Amino acid sequence: MASHAEEVAAGAVWTPCGYRSETAALRSVLLVRPPDSVGAVRRPGASLMVGPVDLPAMRAQCDALADRLRDDGVEVHLAAPEASPNVVFARDLFWMTPAGAVLARMASAQRAGEERHAALALAGAGFPILRTVSGTAVFEGADALWIDPSTVVVGTGFRTNAAGAAAVASAVAELGARVVTVPLAPGVQHLLGTVVFLGPSTAVVHRAACPPELAALLAAYGYRVIPLPPDEELLVRRGMNLLVLAPERVLMPSGCPGIRRTLERAGVAVDEIDVGAYLRAAGGIGCVTGVVRREH
Repeated sequence: MASHAEEVAAGAVWTPCGYRSETAALRSVLLVRPPDSVGAVRRPGASLMVGPVDLPAMRAQCDALADRLRDDGVEVHLAAPEASPNVVFARDLFWMTPAGAVLARMASAQRAGEERHAALALAGAGFPILRTVSGTAVFEGADALWIDPSTVVVGTGFRTNAAGAAAVASAVAELGARVVTVPLAPGVQHLLGTVVFLGPSTAVVHRAACPPELAALLAAYGYRVIPLPPDEELLVRRGMNLLVLAPERVLMPSGCPGIRRTLERAGVAVDEIDVGAYLRAAGGIGCVTGVVRREH
């Protein structure tokens, strides 16, 4: 009898999903169309936002991002739940393995329950739910990254605790992979805000937030590291909050010419898109895009 992972890969019972590389060609994503609740926010700080958000502008930017990805041959699953405003940041709500999704358990009270909307969207598209994080564990999808095909780095701190990392470890152990945890620097929301893998041996890091454990791990795995300073382009315009489309080819927020030049000098092909409304909601392209499948 075929294993569950083999059934997922075959595509007869389940829709194929997952990946073991953060930089393989992107094939399928989940986006969440901004709900009406975004426009109803009166106290942005209480909703984890940095300022008021123009709902029509955010919806237009969501549509533009979906169209841009489709033009690149990416399948876009567009969910439209009536939910709390931060549901637009789909990357946090799940993390995908080749056998199915690890469904998050959100750490913040403002986002509790958003996970079920991701579960509905994924299940509706035929993707299996491999694990649902529960108990005292908290885990958000932006805290898990493949450093190589058999090793997942999980950042622990503000949004993911040790029990959440253990849930991810349990899921990937069945796939012959292991988890290595690294502590995130104080104030850093997610691992994705500290490191982004751009190619099989290239990574960009937030220089001031990269803990020594992560620096040592990147060196041990032979990565060329591109450090970025904590300037306005990184911290306010979220230029490192980007989406890898293929090895050393990325889509990044517009308005970050310094980061773009740094990436291009390193041999990375860069395209840009306006996500200004999402920046007001305290997120960027990487946060918005729930990665469902990359080439295996």
